Amino acid sequence: MIEVRRLSHNFGPHWALKDCSFHLKKGEFLFLSGPSGAGKTTLLRLLFADLPIQGGEVSVAGYPLNTIKRSQVPLLRRQVSVVFQDFKILPERSVYENVVLPLQVRGLGKTHSDRRVRAVVRALGLEKRINLMCGELSGGEQQRVAVARAFVVNPQVLLADEPTGNLDPELSFRLMDLFKQFQAYGTTMIVATHSQELMKRHPDARMIRLEEGLITAANWPGASLSAGVEDGGLHLGDAALRTHTSPARSTGMRGGEKPRGGDLPGIVAGTHGESLQPVTSPEDRELLRGASTTQSSGQRTFYQGPLNRTPGDSR
Repeated sequence: MIEVRRLSHNFGPHWALKDCSFHLKKGEFLFLSGPSGAGKTTLLRLLFADLPIQGGEVSVAGYPLNTIKRSQVPLLRRQVSVVFQDFKILPERSVYENVVLPLQVRGLGKTHSDRRVRAVVRALGLEKRINLMCGELSGGEQQRVAVARAFVVNPQVLLADEPTGNLDPELSFRLMDLFKQFQAYGTTMIVATHSQELMKRHPDARMIRLEEGLITAANWPGASLSAGVEDGGLHLGDAALRTHTSPARSTGMRGGEKPRGGDLPGIVAGTHGESLQPVTSPEDRELLRGASTTQSSGQRTFYQGPLNRTPGDSR
């Protein structure tokens, strides 16, 4: 699903990434850690073709980014959803209008779009604010709108840059639980974070640590330490992370598996008394999974199943 080989990128004399290599399969979950300025955001930007590939080779969702044409970038971004640090929501539009927008771009039927939006909004505890303008929401609520907009299209790949940065710790933990539940439907996820607590709560995830653009530690054989980084001699702040040569841990959930322990436990109070809801409704589960159904709208028939296609996929 994601292949990165000897990736390097510089901004003038400054090397943001140097000799980075890793691969992720469908449905795998990666935490990307490291201090500010380590190269986390640059790596995410490269993975959705926001920056050109200068050195190395990168393939995402079947698209070789070294040779991707400008006309193919919008197609790539139909497979890859991004949760940005600064949200990039439309403050003059409502929660509903922000979340439904990517479905409208894909030409999805109005009835199914409405059901899908409401299922995601319910899961993220925003149902009571669905008609409010996003400019009226708190920072934490705006962050959840950004997450809902990313989830609603059932992407093949989801990239999240500090998605819990504006949330209190308990809400952050529950949001990550929802990320893991969506991951169980087959989405490959990369989450950049400074939070050691989040990583400690999900020790079965893949983990990479970046320092000064180098991969200095990883916990599975699918990632390689950058050239010049010695094995075994690092003092890491991330308690869950080990050097690449240590025995790999189990990755836990794979694409298509159900989250461990069944449904998400309980309901946790969030901003202004809202809550993150476990996705327990069978209808909501099927909507968020991207169940294969069709419906007609006038003379057009909209495919209502998984909204993603890889090059050469004939489904």
